[in-house]
Amino acid sequence: MAKRCRAYLQPVLMASLLVVLTGCLFEREQIERFSGPTMGSTYTVQFVATADTPAAADLQLLVNEYLTEVDAAFSTYRDDSLLSQFNALPANSCMAMPDSVLHVTATALNLAALSEGAFEPTIKPLLQAWGFGPGDAGLKHPDEQALADARANVGFRHVRVDRAAGELCKAAAVQLDFNSVVAGFVVDQIAQRFEAQGVDRYLIEVTGELKAKGLKPKAQPWRIAIEAPHDNERVAQQVVELDGIGVSSSGDYRNYYQENGVRLSHTLDPRTAKPISHNLASVTVLHPSAEQADGLSTLLMVLGPDEGYSFAKQHALAALFVTRDANGFTARSTPVFERTYTAPAAQSEE
Repeated sequence: MAKRCRAYLQPVLMASLLVVLTGCLFEREQIERFSGPTMGSTYTVQFVATADTPAAADLQLLVNEYLTEVDAAFSTYRDDSLLSQFNALPANSCMAMPDSVLHVTATALNLAALSEGAFEPTIKPLLQAWGFGPGDAGLKHPDEQALADARANVGFRHVRVDRAAGELCKAAAVQLDFNSVVAGFVVDQIAQRFEAQGVDRYLIEVTGELKAKGLKPKAQPWRIAIEAPHDNERVAQQVVELDGIGVSSSGDYRNYYQENGVRLSHTLDPRTAKPISHNLASVTVLHPSAEQADGLSTLLMVLGPDEGYSFAKQHALAALFVTRDANGFTARSTPVFERTYTAPAAQSEE
């Protein structure tokens, strides 16, 4: 009889022990954070640490080593970066490039073609003409001849990616600038590196571009606030929950000059060679690829409230447009955004 009781009790004790152990493991889950400088700005990483994930210090080392590679490849502030070396080449030149540079270039060229030049990866001469380039002291007022000279070396169709040869080629003396897409690419790459390390619950932000995946402890979603376009304060326009989604916002409410009552944005329209002049204050794009969200938010910002909204609807993008008028700001979201994202009554937990 005693043996029979032990036989029945053993599974019960094992199940109880499993519940206790599971509870202990769940309690050990916590959010780890680290941050640092990058690309003239900062990055911040949050991830759910468990007994099976690497230490935060090891992940930070991984991130910092990767960001060093990114700087050496894409920086427009370093004369020795791969991109700066390519930009210094004359017309009809090719240069061997790593797959990362070829990939980002292909992404940028595709966005340029889709938007018929509203997104322009060879815009650097125009940025410099207006005083928006690396190292520039402030706003310039180029005349029409100066703009014509700058436009002579602008045009995405002059650039070609030769995958077979592993080369980047140019038919004119163009200069590439990937600041409108590379941060999103970096977010995606860090996410891939995390998942290879067994970290699949995270929120990664690089210079404002971000991506979140999985749930926080106690099955809580990652929530982020889409910022309203106010000049001197940070106000939440809408709060959204993310899982496997990248987010990028572009706007004219921080980087601009005000002259004689005229607002001059740092965002240029390559088609006019001048700062955008419409009343779109900001646009936010949510996309499974942070790289695509990054590039698309810039593209839509250039296109403006009407043309941009039509483009976003045509390409089934989740986007939120905020326009400025005499009475303040008006928000307008695409059908995909409305169907997919809600605004929980909670503050950002980023």
